[in-house]
Amino acid sequence: MIKERQRQNLVAEIEKHFALDTHVREAFLAVDRETFVPSQFKHLAYQLEALPLAASQWISSPLTVAKMTQHLELEGVDSVLEIGCGSGYQAAILSKICRRVFTIERIDELLKEAKNRFSTLEMHNIITRFDDGQRGWKQYAPFERILFSATAKEIPAVLFEQLAEGGILVAPVEEAENYHIITRYYKKNGRITSETIEQCLFVPVLDGTQK
Repeated sequence: MIKERQRQNLVAEIEKHFALDTHVREAFLAVDRETFVPSQFKHLAYQLEALPLAASQWISSPLTVAKMTQHLELEGVDSVLEIGCGSGYQAAILSKICRRVFTIERIDELLKEAKNRFSTLEMHNIITRFDDGQRGWKQYAPFERILFSATAKEIPAVLFEQLAEGGILVAPVEEAENYHIITRYYKKNGRITSETIEQCLFVPVLDGTQK
């Protein structure tokens, strides 16, 4: 009951800033953020704060996760690819909406922790990969949706190739130093168009993998 109330309070806090679609709200009510937060920050798990993770990474604010999730327009979507698994919280939210979630993480330590959480929570529709996510995941492409969970100066062309026709890719794009914009890309008739949504702040995408 306590956790259920905490999730309800979190959704109420998010909705003070951003109105949630029903399917996004239900996903947030179904996932305990506390499970994805380092133990020393458990008391902050249900506040709208980004929190530190291992390897100089961060778990995004629940408000940011909500916005990125909703901007993907996921209702009725089968497959989504996430670039940058981090704590796994974003993937867990996606798993409550989509049938299959593919998530890639370049830092081995973070991926192992996230996989343990997915296993503990019996989230069996999340498929993980240790790799540089900028290469995408050709084996399971095309993806109806792609979510970039780190700031990039430009989106690798291979990701647009792996995006299904009619698909959407959402990413924080670096327009200038410390100025990042959530950008939504559409693929129609093989062409990519984009729209800017709002300012944000994410960790930068890095090349290669880290054991």
